[in-house]
Amino acid sequence: MRLTILFLLMTLSTFAFSADESVPAKPVKFGIQSFKKDSDEYLALNFENHQKWHTYWKNPGDAGLAIKNVFTVNGKEVKFEEMEWPAPRRFIEPGNLWAYGYEDSYSLFFKLSKSDFNKYSGKSIQLKSTWLVCKHICVPGQQITDFKIAPGNVTTTTADLLPNLNSTVLSERFDVLPKTAVIPDYLKIKLSKGSKPGTLVLTYTVDKTTEVNFLQNTNLMYTFPQIPFDVKHENLMVEKESLKGVTEIAWDGEYQDPPQPLPADGKFKKPYTLRFLFNDPIQRKAFIVDKKFSNFELSEVTVAQKAEGAPPIDMGGTASSAGSARVIVDASTSSNSLIYYLALAFVGGLILNIMPCVLPVISIKLFGLVKYKNESHKMILKHNFFYTLGILFTFAVLATVVLSLKSIGSQVGWGFQLQSPTFVAIMVIALFIFALNLFGMFEFKTPGGSKLGGMQLNEGLTGDFLSGVLATVLSTPCSAPFLGTALTFAFSSPPMEIYLIFLMIGLGLAFPFILTAIYPALVSFIPKPGNWMNTVKKLLGVTLILTAIWLLDVYNALVDGSSHLIKLGTILVFIFVGFMLSKKKERWIAGASFLAALGLFVNIATTTMVVSTEPQTALIRDKQAKGLDWQPWSEKAMDDLKASGQPVFIDFTAKWCFTCKVNEKLVLDTDTFKSFVTENNVKLLIGDWTKRDEIIGSFLRKNGMVGVPAYFVQKKNGTLVNLGETVTIERIKEHLN
Repeated sequence: MRLTILFLLMTLSTFAFSADESVPAKPVKFGIQSFKKDSDEYLALNFENHQKWHTYWKNPGDAGLAIKNVFTVNGKEVKFEEMEWPAPRRFIEPGNLWAYGYEDSYSLFFKLSKSDFNKYSGKSIQLKSTWLVCKHICVPGQQITDFKIAPGNVTTTTADLLPNLNSTVLSERFDVLPKTAVIPDYLKIKLSKGSKPGTLVLTYTVDKTTEVNFLQNTNLMYTFPQIPFDVKHENLMVEKESLKGVTEIAWDGEYQDPPQPLPADGKFKKPYTLRFLFNDPIQRKAFIVDKKFSNFELSEVTVAQKAEGAPPIDMGGTASSAGSARVIVDASTSSNSLIYYLALAFVGGLILNIMPCVLPVISIKLFGLVKYKNESHKMILKHNFFYTLGILFTFAVLATVVLSLKSIGSQVGWGFQLQSPTFVAIMVIALFIFALNLFGMFEFKTPGGSKLGGMQLNEGLTGDFLSGVLATVLSTPCSAPFLGTALTFAFSSPPMEIYLIFLMIGLGLAFPFILTAIYPALVSFIPKPGNWMNTVKKLLGVTLILTAIWLLDVYNALVDGSSHLIKLGTILVFIFVGFMLSKKKERWIAGASFLAALGLFVNIATTTMVVSTEPQTALIRDKQAKGLDWQPWSEKAMDDLKASGQPVFIDFTAKWCFTCKVNEKLVLDTDTFKSFVTENNVKLLIGDWTKRDEIIGSFLRKNGMVGVPAYFVQKKNGTLVNLGETVTIERIKEHLN
């Protein structure tokens, strides 16, 4: 049946072909290389599809042919251990045909054992890869590659292959391959008799979640090919506090030899084990799960086309593009749309105003409001507009940097810039200079000569813009309620949605000052300008000095206490001396002091640091000193504890993360938490993300987080539960027990 549909699809797509829908010379490009992960070696087959063309997964859907790879040596087929394929996407083809497969770039992996190297090292191996690639027309393709293997190396004489990918990109692709797991306790799978003759209905329910945005362009559950089950389209519903998938299955037993009619008593002659790829919306990653069916329930189930009072939501499926399942939402539940995440981003940005990272800069801005209190409404609007502009500009720059780093395969998360020693050094210097300005050691001047510290318009707007920039940069070490969910959505979304989420966070951060611009009376409780402002100005300078000291501690952690820290401290001394001498009109000596500071900064920015790779970082040693046995996190440590059946609590943190410190003070460093850990023999793992770490970044991303703090529990049976960026002892107990 599928081959018939495939023939019709290829025939009709040929007639649909038009001059403006050209076929690229090479719709699929192919490459082959070696890849090492931990102590194991793999063969990586890399595919790169032309834009908007897709190939097919093991279960291609209503039509299509799965990618096939055949290895031969001297004309005889040989086998290598194949890893699970990446989780597929869903595409809607003409005629509402559902297809499951891949767009853009992806890799398939084969494990090379010592036995493989012993047998085939130095021998010529031929790989024949075949595929069907479709867009407006379907084109069969193949690549024949001759290659040789040796430990750590693959050589080939075949021309026009893709260049080798860097190990970071391959490692990221390998890490997100679906792993086989036991069916979690929140997933229920059932097989029942269908209301149509010769059909079954597969029903699966995920409790305690209504998250459907994780399932954009994909199914909640894919079924691996299994004769005689012909699996149809998934219908996804949100019912109260659960997700429910309902899929019709046509029984093809009548077409077998000998025929196998659907048993009337609901008992199969032999058990069938169905294999599923489960896109877990709770852990936000894909798993392979198996379930054995010896029978099916005889109570008939109808595949719902709609739910009463809850019309289907169109999630954007179009012909020959990524589509989405029919989602039926219970009338009492709302879908998490883009508008929902924009609202979360706005509220999260608003809450950032009271987070400790941003308070020094917010205080300076409030000080500015007092200074401009007696100006016209129009002038106050201008000041707050430029502050808002500084915030939105910086968030747009951050979004652009995120997209640029993603495009080259780097893992990035919230606060990523504070993992750069050079960036942190710049922030320390900038805050120190701002503090000296508040202490009255100097005044900035614009090219026109007006003073930045005075009341003139040019200074005010420039200062407001820079305050917005500084507030944005200092906000990133903090995570706020609602912000983590919005950022997780953003970091896994197309470019436009990333920009929208980031700008909405910026609007939330700027919103109090937008309000005071429209309604200046909101700050009427603040005293009128007077001598008291000089005292407050110096106090604000102290807050910036304290912030700079905190960043010096972060810098120390990034450079492992190397000579770079001493050099940065010396730069601050030279800057202080330079401004002090300038105030005394010693301009030549002051200039020499500033040049010395600049030279030292160039030195630390361009000199390679020897960074320690020791797993026991200073942060982890500090945690251990507080009385609990925290151990460095790794996926191997998780697997070892899973094998021994021990409950685990995992804390991903960073030296620069303010929210992490608050959570530690309120929860993780308390006697109650220590008692709970001791009494229940809970093992503690900590991931230090102070420095850029691709392994931690990849783990966080595939488990639905894009920054720290991030907390997880691993139950005794190995089930991993994401607790998000806030944690309580009650929630830990609930999930571990």
